[in-house]
Amino acid sequence: MEAVSKITAKNLRNRTIKDNMVKVLVITLSVITISPIVLIIYKLVAKGIKQISFDFLIKTPPDTFEAMTALSNGELIPGGIANGITGTLLMVALAAVIAIPVGVITGIYLYENPGKFLANLTRNVSDILQGVPSIVLGLIAYMWVVKNITNGFSALAGSVSLAIMMLPMIVRSTEETLKMIPQTIKEAALALGVPYYKVIIRVLIPTSFSGLLTGILLGISRVLGETAPLMLTALGSTIINLDITKPTSAVPLLIWEFYNDPNMVDLIWSSSLLLMAMVLALNLISKRIAAQTK
Repeated sequence: MEAVSKITAKNLRNRTIKDNMVKVLVITLSVITISPIVLIIYKLVAKGIKQISFDFLIKTPPDTFEAMTALSNGELIPGGIANGITGTLLMVALAAVIAIPVGVITGIYLYENPGKFLANLTRNVSDILQGVPSIVLGLIAYMWVVKNITNGFSALAGSVSLAIMMLPMIVRSTEETLKMIPQTIKEAALALGVPYYKVIIRVLIPTSFSGLLTGILLGISRVLGETAPLMLTALGSTIINLDITKPTSAVPLLIWEFYNDPNMVDLIWSSSLLLMAMVLALNLISKRIAAQTK
């Protein structure tokens, strides 16, 4: 018995040592994994917070001479990115108006017709579209809208390119969310004599609303920081523009413009910090909604 106890104690000690080694390894790898994003956030906050103010949100960017004068006097760069904020909100809102109905209806079709040829083709195209580089989608919007509809760069063209980017995520999230609804709920509604279209509008969509909203928010957060498609479609503007047929600016476009001017470096950090905060807020909201549906 004493020998057995010694062997058992030795095995327990070895297992404890191995458990502790694995725990240390997991913690170390986790720290290595999250350290880049922590360093990025720290850098953005440290360099960008000084320019964040009320004027930064309501004024348009200064010209190079004003920025150079402020820097030479040791002052903060005047002005802000109001034209970029309004342009981003305008184009993302318009893109959502275009993409959400199309994406939800397409997702419902895929859910209701899982084995049909057209449904499988649409699903494959959606998956392929999700991997297409954003600049290619911007080129498509340029050919469709800029050349043939608005005859020039416009917020509408930028919205179309962003809507195309949003579609795959909304389509797949809609389909996967509807698959999680018990089939008995749909059968019960049909058994009560409810018309098929009302089953979809009054039963399926309200039941899966939280999941649909999560997919929509993730799709919006994905396009908020896109620059390449907007360079080919919206182009940019130095003033606040709310006309969807005219060129307009966006926060990512302003970051690119500031990058090309050495006097605007401080505005790069502040604009990036604001954009990161917007994306982070949307992701946190979508995670909160997803957690409540479990």
